[in-house]
Amino acid sequence: MLNRIRPVLGRVLTPVGQVVARTRVSPNAITVIGTLGVAGGALALFPRGEFFWGTLVITAFVLFDMLDGAVARVTGKISKFGAFLDSTMDRVADAAIFSGLMIGLYRDGQEPLAGVALYCLVAGVVVSYAKARAEGLGYTCDVGIAERAERLIVALVAAGFHGLGVPYVLAVALWVLAVLSTVTVAQRFAAVYAQAKDGADRDGAKTAPEPAP
Repeated sequence: MLNRIRPVLGRVLTPVGQVVARTRVSPNAITVIGTLGVAGGALALFPRGEFFWGTLVITAFVLFDMLDGAVARVTGKISKFGAFLDSTMDRVADAAIFSGLMIGLYRDGQEPLAGVALYCLVAGVVVSYAKARAEGLGYTCDVGIAERAERLIVALVAAGFHGLGVPYVLAVALWVLAVLSTVTVAQRFAAVYAQAKDGADRDGAKTAPEPAP
């Protein structure tokens, strides 16, 4: 859903990317540093119950990580490896965030909600894998009500408010994420199935025997 604003976001980040590019920091280095910062903040602060400060640290590094694409465009260092690294590091960051939430909730005595956080982690991995696998097979798989950006925003906003003492907000957010992630997986399965079925129908039509005269 938030993919629609990416062109606008790209134009906003380009001037910042030009400034960062002068430091000669490579896009891949930005990706790795951003991921390490997110993972460190999530795994060091969330398990200790520091949900507000953890959210601030994670958000700062998520924003920093967003500069890798802008720097790559400015310096002309766009590469397939860079895209691969970025996607892989995104999965690492997501795993760290939801693992940190799960551990923090478990230590706080909220075992059922920790289980929901675990489900959100697994569902998020399936959402991403479904798209990657589909595109690897030649299908398009851009559908989904809750892609990575949406899931990340909901989780971090809820964690931040939870850290400020707002009741139920994190529980509601995690349950909503669990449902939306499940729906997104179903949407992607349906989209790929429709394309596969259409392709099979067309191939079958091409190879069908001629009717007898």
